[in-house]
Amino acid sequence: MSSLERFWAVIPAGGAGTRLWPLSRASSPKFLHDLTGAGRSLLQATMDRLEPLVGERVIVVTGQAHEAAVREQLPGLPATQLLAEPSPRDSMAAIGLAAALLESRDPDAILGSFAADHVIGEPEAFRECVRAAVEVADQGYLVTIGIEPTHPATGFGYIRMGESIEGGLARAVEQFVEKPDSARAAEYLQSGQFRWNAGMFVVRARVLLDLLATWHPELAAGLRAIAADPSSLPEVWPGLEKIAIDHAVAEPAADAGRVAVVPGSFAWDDIGDFHSLAALLPAGGDGVRVLGDERLVEAVDTTGVVVPAAGRTVAVVGLEDVVVVDTGDALLVTTRQRAQDVKGIVDTLKATDRTHLT
Repeated sequence: MSSLERFWAVIPAGGAGTRLWPLSRASSPKFLHDLTGAGRSLLQATMDRLEPLVGERVIVVTGQAHEAAVREQLPGLPATQLLAEPSPRDSMAAIGLAAALLESRDPDAILGSFAADHVIGEPEAFRECVRAAVEVADQGYLVTIGIEPTHPATGFGYIRMGESIEGGLARAVEQFVEKPDSARAAEYLQSGQFRWNAGMFVVRARVLLDLLATWHPELAAGLRAIAADPSSLPEVWPGLEKIAIDHAVAEPAADAGRVAVVPGSFAWDDIGDFHSLAALLPAGGDGVRVLGDERLVEAVDTTGVVVPAAGRTVAVVGLEDVVVVDTGDALLVTTRQRAQDVKGIVDTLKATDRTHLT
C-alpha cells in the first residue's frame, strides 16, 4: 500500500475567531462562515481542497457545541469520522485523539492536520506540497509546510529552514520562531531562510504519539487509552493537558532533528482579523469591499470593508480604511490598522457578564 493510500486528513475545527467579532463568535466560529464570497464555508472549502488527496479518509475534530453544525455542512462525512470534544483542550489533544484512533486501526497510517479556517489559493500547488510532505513523513519525520512570506508579517509564527534532506525538496527545521516585531520580520523576509508557520503537520500517527510520549507521556497515554476504549472519553478527556501541538511536539522535536519543512509558494491566509479579510475581498467601484449583499451598502468617499450581516442597509460617508460589521445585536466600527485589537472587545464583554454576545 502506497503512502498516499495510508494518508488521512485531520481537520481540527475549533476556536472562536475573536478578532473577527461580532461576525465570528463562540457559538458560530469563523470556520462555519463563507468569508470569501465563494458560496462555501471555510470548513467546506477545506474539505473540497483535501478530497482529491484522501477521498473519504477525513476526520474532523470539533467541539460538542458545533457538532450539529458541522454535520449539517458536511452531510457526506461518516458519523464515526466526526469527533466531538467534550471541552476545549487545545490542538495537541484534538490532533492527538485523531492520531490515536488512526494508530489503533492501522499502525502505519499517516495523517495530515489542516485547520478548518484557512484560505488557500492554487489548490493543486498546495496538494503537490502535501504529497511531498507525505513521502518525507513516511521516513519518520514530523513534516510541516512552510509558506513563502510575501511581506514582513508580524501576526504569524516563522520557521527557520536548515539543510535539505537527502537532496530533496524538504529541508530540516532549525527552529520555530514566535511572532516577531516588524524589524525582525523584515530581517526574516530578507534572509530567505524563513517560512511562515501555517500550522500544517504531516506525520505517521505512531510517530506523533511516540514523540508526544517523549515530552508529555501522560497526555500520550491518555489519548491512547481513549482510542483503546472510546467509552472512556468523558472520563479521561477533562484531565488531559491543555497545550498546542507546536509547544508539545514540534518545537522540541525540531531541536532533536526530527522535523522537516516542505516550502510552499501558494497563497495562504488564516484570516486572523478584518484587515486580512479585506485583502481577500474584491474592491467595488466605490473602493469598499463588501462581504455579503452589496446592495445593502451605500458608501460615499469611503474605503475599507463592510459586513452587512444583519440584512439592513449600512451607509458610510467620508471614511478611509474603515471596518463596519453589523450583525443586528452588535455593531463594530474600527479601522483596518486596529483590527488586531478587536479581541479586546470580546475580553471586555466576557469580563462584564455579556458572554451572550461573544
